[in-house]
Amino acid sequence: MIKKTSLFVFCMALFWSCNNSSSSGSGVDVPVNNIPPPSPVSYTLLNIYPHDTTAFTQGLVFHNDHLYEGTGQKKASTLRKVDYKTGNIQKKIDIDPDLFGEGITILNDTLYQLTWQDHIVLVYSLKDLKKVRTVYWNREGWGLTHDSTHLIISDGTDKLYFVRPGDFKLMKIVSVYNHLGPVNNLNELEYINGYVYANQWETNYILKIDPSSGWVAGILDFTDALKRFANINYDKEAVQEGAVLNGVAWDAATSRMFVTGKLWPKVLEVKLN
Repeated sequence: MIKKTSLFVFCMALFWSCNNSSSSGSGVDVPVNNIPPPSPVSYTLLNIYPHDTTAFTQGLVFHNDHLYEGTGQKKASTLRKVDYKTGNIQKKIDIDPDLFGEGITILNDTLYQLTWQDHIVLVYSLKDLKKVRTVYWNREGWGLTHDSTHLIISDGTDKLYFVRPGDFKLMKIVSVYNHLGPVNNLNELEYINGYVYANQWETNYILKIDPSSGWVAGILDFTDALKRFANINYDKEAVQEGAVLNGVAWDAATSRMFVTGKLWPKVLEVKLN
């Protein structure tokens, strides 16, 4: 059954006061710049697919009718090629047990996988998922995507780093902000129609960011998504163990988005309205 959710009614001020780094200190948020708050982005649920509940999802990419997934945790980090309709893992690469895997992206014939605090980027040949080299990255690695020219990296702050794919030379830094100031905890990333979409860690929101300015133009709300769409209730204990929203992939051919979370039992396929 197709279900629809709209984001027209919720308290933006309350949300941003809980998830922003700026506050007036008086208990009431005061805008720090003359810009509008992010616009709610509504979506329609198209399908629900199974997801491996042992996957500590850190990166998600859709390519040639498959999902590619990077997972985290030391001694458990992997790179996977997944049949998204069945959830079956078609190929799995176990990375060095001392490394903590993070975001992934595919650019041309190459797949890149960040690591968290190890300052290493793993580079694979897409055709066989064989590691071809490693690259040094001097910051933490959280989320990873790309535009037509650069790889784009998040490190859990309010910054997006644009780097050259060949040698990871830093080309520019964009600071992300909304009407209240800097927006932190940017995590898994996806580049969609000229915007960077970012999971904001430990929230139920995906942010739509203008990469030219850093302005948060829109927000997608996935609060209680598993309960609303799949009748699955993840309790506070599961969330405390890390089962939070994290994973967004885009199929440009059909304009559909895939959304999941760490340790989630489902992948949601949605269409942006």
